[in-house]
Amino acid sequence: MSMSATQTDLRHAVYDLLETYGRLLDEDRLEDWVELFAEDCRYEIVSRENREQNLPLSLMLCDNKDMLRDRIMSLREANIYNLHRDCHVIGLIRVEAGERLAASAPYALFQSTPEGDSRLFSVGRYGLELVAAGERLAIRSLLVVVDTGAIPTLLATPI
Repeated sequence: MSMSATQTDLRHAVYDLLETYGRLLDEDRLEDWVELFAEDCRYEIVSRENREQNLPLSLMLCDNKDMLRDRIMSLREANIYNLHRDCHVIGLIRVEAGERLAASAPYALFQSTPEGDSRLFSVGRYGLELVAAGERLAIRSLLVVVDTGAIPTLLATPI
């Protein structure tokens, strides 16, 4: 996708990217999810409190695509965590095209257990910096700001 595309084309591409982002996580297609990122990407989850106070502690930080791949491999082969299904609800997306292409959107993440219990797991906001990657957009940076650092269970899978 060319960064000189029309504003409408960019907006549609960003909407498609975020729809794919949530769907791949919800379908547990984590290996495909990683491919939405640029090689030199950054993925960070931080609490709103830490963000507002400029505290450096992240709940999760991967500063390149290989770290994301390692995280997914660890989830698949080594980590033990609560079995669940995710359901991402991504709100209205704001796209800002200028010298760089940025987007933001609120999200809510629900989790359901194999026993059928569903609950709200996390609420917050995505902040993205996007880059052209051939005919598509790729995520260069994704900052997930969670409204609270109190995650009810182990934070294992990406938000």
